[in-house]
Amino acid sequence: MSLKKAGIIIFLVLLIDQVSKIYIKTHYQLHGGFSVLGQDWFRIYFIENEGMAWGAKIPGKYGKLFLTLFRLVAIVGIGYWLWDSVKKQTSRILTVAVSFIFAGAFGNIIDSVFYGMIFNDSLGQVASFMPDDGGYAPIFYGKVVDMLYFPLWSGDLPEWLPFWGGERFTFFEPVFNIADASITCGVLMLLVFHRKAFPKKPDTVASLSDD
Repeated sequence: MSLKKAGIIIFLVLLIDQVSKIYIKTHYQLHGGFSVLGQDWFRIYFIENEGMAWGAKIPGKYGKLFLTLFRLVAIVGIGYWLWDSVKKQTSRILTVAVSFIFAGAFGNIIDSVFYGMIFNDSLGQVASFMPDDGGYAPIFYGKVVDMLYFPLWSGDLPEWLPFWGGERFTFFEPVFNIADASITCGVLMLLVFHRKAFPKKPDTVASLSDD
């Protein structure tokens, strides 16, 4: 698979990711949204994530800065992995999977690096793009926009269940975005098709003995 085709995948994922984020950011207040096709199990629900997956944060004054810088270093590593995979003509599955992972990681990096500078706050108002009075945070301190919410089931857990019995539970509760979905798809491809993604090299000794 060529680097050009990988680039097309990355471009399309980034385009859909950023268009959806900018639309939500400039049309809804924080915690606003709507049900898709009137279905309660699929909602657009606007939140902002300051940290890692599942809303986890690195504590401290420079925790957010460290996380953003770590993401930048990681994206360089993923980019090299993609370039090396194409150069070595590895399996198509591997190249596509790494392209999805790269695109997703890059999409969230754009939020973390730039969104604080180009948007104002969404709390209690609809944010504006490039506001006259500046953004809500300096460079590297932006928040990742999430909006895809699939509460497929919600109810009270059985009382007999250890630790969580009787508590309210929602499946699937995390809110995510297109970039997150792209990363997940890439990782799942590597897990499900790992034999095709990482084919074993033929045993040279065995080959010689067979001959």
